[in-house]
Amino acid sequence: MTEPEPPPFSSASASASASVVEVEVEIDESLTLIPGLPKDVAALILSLIPYSHQARLKATCKSWRLFLSSKTLRRLRRRELCSQSHLLCIFPQDPSLESPFLFDRDNLAWAPLPTTPPNPHTYGLCNFTSLSIGAHLYVLGGSLFDTRSFPIDRPSPSSSTFRFDFTTHSWESLAPMIHARGSFACAAGSNNHILVAGGGSRHPVFSAAGTRMNSVERYDIGKNEWVELERLPGMRAGCVGFVVEKEEKSGFWVMGGYGEERTIGGVFPVDEYCRDAVVMQFNNSTGCGNWREVGDMWEQGERVRVGKIVVVEDHERSGHPGVFMLDGNHIFRYDMASNRWQEESHVPKKNPHNSAFGFVELDGELHVLTLLNAFDPQETRRKRHHKRAGTLYIQIYHPKKKTWRTLITKSPFPHRLDFNTAVMCSIRL
Repeated sequence: MTEPEPPPFSSASASASASVVEVEVEIDESLTLIPGLPKDVAALILSLIPYSHQARLKATCKSWRLFLSSKTLRRLRRRELCSQSHLLCIFPQDPSLESPFLFDRDNLAWAPLPTTPPNPHTYGLCNFTSLSIGAHLYVLGGSLFDTRSFPIDRPSPSSSTFRFDFTTHSWESLAPMIHARGSFACAAGSNNHILVAGGGSRHPVFSAAGTRMNSVERYDIGKNEWVELERLPGMRAGCVGFVVEKEEKSGFWVMGGYGEERTIGGVFPVDEYCRDAVVMQFNNSTGCGNWREVGDMWEQGERVRVGKIVVVEDHERSGHPGVFMLDGNHIFRYDMASNRWQEESHVPKKNPHNSAFGFVELDGELHVLTLLNAFDPQETRRKRHHKRAGTLYIQIYHPKKKTWRTLITKSPFPHRLDFNTAVMCSIRL
């Protein structure tokens, strides 16, 4: 697959110094990385290059291209240098039509990724889920339009699974899910597993329609196969999921979403939002477990539905992650003991015109994204031509220090980002 030409990078000035360390890595002796330097020293120098700049430098020479595409590079950064790049990946829309971009916060740089393998029969993929595990990025499921289905103007769920390898810089198709689904809960479990639960076929084109489901599956990365697990206690779509890791038993949590559907006047469909959470307690060795209902997380009238949720791992207290929800301009923290949401902080700069925020975790901090040049959605609909996305305004909250800071960067996308439909995930390389 041909790699897209990366755009000019916007980079902040930075200085880096590293003490000389002894490294033992596999380096092709027939290749010279930097003339005049020993190969291990040259490899150490090249390993300090941020990932966001590597695609640009691969064209320098054959030896650099091979080294920057090798597993030796990741081994150097992870083990010997104890250094990892924390990147943010943004999918603006259907990843088979438009390239996702990586954002390197530390270097204020953007780098494009290739599009996923196209399918001539499908288009308009959305409501998919993306997550990263090691040197791989996964794109799972979603809702799309299929020209082979009837009626063709109704969305269908997708069971496709794609994986991007940051070493080879290419996508590959994996075993599809047993049940097609979009808008579902998804989380990375222990022992190289991915867990998915619930979902449906809803598409943004239809405000309140589509199917719901309660099936649960586990993907074994090593075997490349999906296994069906015990179903959810009820139908649920539009939900979020996360895993709480413990030594012997872990829990797969599923929160929020919408279950049943009712109509107003027997005509207009309206969602019945879920106020409760359920958790599957499973044994880490067998991967099997049963669902336990936690109960309602708020009282009637406190709020209508769950907001955007991110999870921050606490490396000092294993099994006690921070679960945060963005609801309007407020951030809440979930207390597992009381099964209640408690207000944590509020976003310093409110989003005008009631437009959506992007909400994602990166390197233990909460990132709230919005457009600096905010616009009125009604005014935009009246215009035939849209300008570039402009500038992203990122407000960053540190949960332990309870402090805010801001970051401003130019958007690489040719259009305005819609944070209601854009898919984001954090990556460590």
